[in-house]
Amino acid sequence: MRIVIVGATGNVGTAVLRRLHGVGHELVGAVRRPPDEGAAPYDGVDWHRVDVAQPEAALQLERAFAGADAVLHLAWLLQPNRREAVMRATNVDGTWQVLSAAARAGVPHVVVVSSVAAYSAGPKTTRVGEDWPTGGIHSSHYSRHKAATERLFDEFEARHPDVVLTRVRPGLVFQRDAATEVGRLFVGARRPRRWIGRLRPPVLPMPREVISQAVHADDLADALARIIELRAPGAFNIAGEPVLDPEQVRRVIGARTVVPVPRAVVRAAMWTGWVLGVQAADPGWLDIATNVPVMSTERARRDLGWTPQRRSTDALREMLDGVGDAAHLPASPPLARQGGRAAAAPRHRHRLGATAGRA
Repeated sequence: MRIVIVGATGNVGTAVLRRLHGVGHELVGAVRRPPDEGAAPYDGVDWHRVDVAQPEAALQLERAFAGADAVLHLAWLLQPNRREAVMRATNVDGTWQVLSAAARAGVPHVVVVSSVAAYSAGPKTTRVGEDWPTGGIHSSHYSRHKAATERLFDEFEARHPDVVLTRVRPGLVFQRDAATEVGRLFVGARRPRRWIGRLRPPVLPMPREVISQAVHADDLADALARIIELRAPGAFNIAGEPVLDPEQVRRVIGARTVVPVPRAVVRAAMWTGWVLGVQAADPGWLDIATNVPVMSTERARRDLGWTPQRRSTDALREMLDGVGDAAHLPASPPLARQGGRAAAAPRHRHRLGATAGRA
């Protein structure tokens, strides 16, 4: 199969390349900053330089997609979160560029990675399926953008019923190679981060409502590969076990006890720290963790034959240890120690909801 991966050098894309290498596929990567092509897992890939936020991406993507059996779309910006229009140009408008180019190129299967954050607020004590509403959490830019792309997927399916579109909604995605990038995105590029992986506090102050799901990047990559190889349609929730509640997090970091802290207090502290530039993460991430539902992964296990090989707690520990060790992947611009600069403001943006120029 000829498989094109948009955003192939990031956290998920790197894991996908590891999974797909050596099984006979022709791999194509479309990225803003090409990697060191001589280093695994980036070797043997046909690289195209494309910035999906720019108008010239329309033709560049169509060329890269020519003859493809499947396109996997992973490109996404988490920063600069003080310039939401810049992020939206990649996350929302860029997604439409990818979908439109795939339709023009006659690609039969498009796989898009959404998120648990696309879901509207839901239960933490029972699990929801892929039919839960995807209205997002409106106080989070990440969730707003994920919900907006879900509407684009709806529109694309209505316009192109001949194209198989698969939506994948994972929880938090962890791996050691992405540790430095994660620290840079959420703590800050100029803030000390090594203490995070080495911290063993006697108590863990944490709101009771912080209940999340996580998956190791390699397990998500396996699910994506199975979806592509089976040309499986529809939506799939992907997450490892167990659910990461305060007690599970306490065990991972080695604290003796959890001290419940009111959510409002933590949110106010995060907001203040973000406004003052103390940390890069805005309080919308807390809103996601305390509001999105717990997902059922029954469909992925049944229809894909997928089973996660890593426990979510082990994936979290691997990530924290990687942050403490400043783990990185030098061959990948996003995952390298220094990372890349925030994207420049786009020269042109497509307006969500506009129909002019859509495929």
